[in-house]
Amino acid sequence: MAESKYKPEMCNLIIEFMSQAMSLHEVCARIGISRETLNQWRSKDGDYFNSEVSDAVKRGIDLSEAWWLERGRENLTNRDFSAVLWYMNMKNRFGWADKHEHTGKDGEAIKTDLTLNIKFV
Repeated sequence: MAESKYKPEMCNLIIEFMSQAMSLHEVCARIGISRETLNQWRSKDGDYFNSEVSDAVKRGIDLSEAWWLERGRENLTNRDFSAVLWYMNMKNRFGWADKHEHTGKDGEAIKTDLTLNIKFV
């Protein structure tokens, strides 16, 4: 069996890079592994599961989303800021979804959730 590419310092790098809003693709490129390798380390059902990596990625995703939220909040009054592009980024990277409320025949609210369970991080 081949030697694992995992090094403990990778967890800190994952968190550091994602706190700067990097995607998982960017993180993998920076630490020199493939997305497939990272996914194997994150998969609880796999033979290569690593709880430290899994936890670092979860923390990193939270930090990355917080970075993007801050940029959106900071630019609410900036006319040059593309709110549409920012929103599309949030939908694609963090699973944000549009929710629509409809009224049924008795006037009761019918909620339709257009959530797609796709995450591009």
